[in-house]
Amino acid sequence: MPAQGPRDEIEALHRAEFQLSLRQRGIRDHKVLKAMETVPRTLFVQDGQEAHAYADRALPIACGQTISQPFLVAYMTQMLELSENHKVLEIGMGSGYQTAILARIARRVYTIERYRTLVGAAELRLQSLKITNVTAMPGDGSQGWPPQAPFDRIIVTAAADQVPKPLVEQLANGGIMIIPVGAPQGEQKPVRIEKGPKGAISEKTLMAVRFVPLVAGRAASL
Repeated sequence: MPAQGPRDEIEALHRAEFQLSLRQRGIRDHKVLKAMETVPRTLFVQDGQEAHAYADRALPIACGQTISQPFLVAYMTQMLELSENHKVLEIGMGSGYQTAILARIARRVYTIERYRTLVGAAELRLQSLKITNVTAMPGDGSQGWPPQAPFDRIIVTAAADQVPKPLVEQLANGGIMIIPVGAPQGEQKPVRIEKGPKGAISEKTLMAVRFVPLVAGRAASL
C-alpha cells in the first residue's frame, strides 16, 4: 500500500473533522455517514476549490449552479430514510455529489438535470468511483421520469414555488419525497412528503435553507 503524502494526510484530517461535525449536528444514520465518508467531495468541486470541499457551505459549479453544503446533503438524505432496496429519483444532478451519496445506499438512482454539460461531467466522476447503479439524463425535472415510475424515494435539490404534481404522482405508495419549497429569493424550507399505503398524502416542513430554483424545461444549449 503506497504511503500517504502530505495532501492525502490533510484530506484525511478534513474528512475526520467533517464526519465529527455531521454527528454533532444530528446525523445518526450509519448508512448516510458511511456514504459521506467514502465519497470524496474534492472530486465534485471546481478546480481551485478543493481546499474548501469539506467546508459547510455551498460552492459554485458550472452553468451558474452550486454544490449544496455537505450538512444539507447529509440531512436531506437522512430524512429520506433510504434502504438498499429503494429505487430513487433525483431532480437536479448538478455536480453528481448528492447522486453519489444516494447511489452508495440505494439499489438504483435515476437522475435528471437541465444542463447537458453537468450531466456529462457528473457521469465521468461517477465512473471514476466505479458507481454503476445510476442512470442520468438531461431534461425537465419538474415532469419527473414517467417511464421509470413509481419511485420509492424522490429528492429534489432545487427550490420550487410549489410541489410539482407529476412528482407526487410518480411517488410510490409508502414512498417519501424531500423537496425545498419557497420563493427563489426568499426563505425556502424542505418539505417531507409521505404517501401512505393507500395513496394518502401527508406533509411536514423541515428547517429553512437556500437552494437554486427548480426551472421547468431543458436548458437550450448547456
